[in-house]
Amino acid sequence: MTMAIADIVRNGILFDIKNWEVAMPEIDRLPEAIERLFTILDERQIDYVLVGGIALLSYIEGRNTQDIDFILSKRELEALPEIVIADQNKDFAHGTFESLQVDILLTQNKLFELVRDRYVTERQFGNRVIRCATVEGLLLLKFFALPSLYRQGQLSKVSIYENDITQLLLNYRVDLSEILKILSKYLLASDLDELQVTAIDIQNRIQRFHSQHNKLEHSEDPEA
Repeated sequence: MTMAIADIVRNGILFDIKNWEVAMPEIDRLPEAIERLFTILDERQIDYVLVGGIALLSYIEGRNTQDIDFILSKRELEALPEIVIADQNKDFAHGTFESLQVDILLTQNKLFELVRDRYVTERQFGNRVIRCATVEGLLLLKFFALPSLYRQGQLSKVSIYENDITQLLLNYRVDLSEILKILSKYLLASDLDELQVTAIDIQNRIQRFHSQHNKLEHSEDPEA
């Protein structure tokens, strides 16, 4: 997928009904802001990885997002004073670059560090090639986030994340047992048990989809 990041963010803002009755960011300036951000990352040789909704959209379709998500070390984040941090804890930081929302996953979290170091590829966005998490890297991050979302009762986010996982698995062959094996080093046993239930449910859902799709194809085949 070669859609420019500015187009993705602009669409995410415009199609979010919550934005329709409030002052929107200066959408027309987004392309220049995004270009400046990635130019700074390249010029300062920042070891970043693009994750989140924009990274996901390089693999699948139909996902809106309004911010940019990176994995960065704390030291590299400090080398980017242009990103104004609004809040930060040991694993995450949230801020803005000009009018652009930026979320940071910090490599003090060992799983985030692992994804940055081992699950990285290059993806095309418009006329720019960007360091991006692989499908496996995105699945690790999505599954890792779910137990916290379950505990917080954030059902809308749970639905989005589980759908993201389903869409990735529908389009790419990934050994989920290997994903869960990696996560076992970073999660409580009770959380891992919950994720195994979720993984089985998603796999059953995909199996039902393929079964129904094959039945429809068979019924429409005039030679069947």
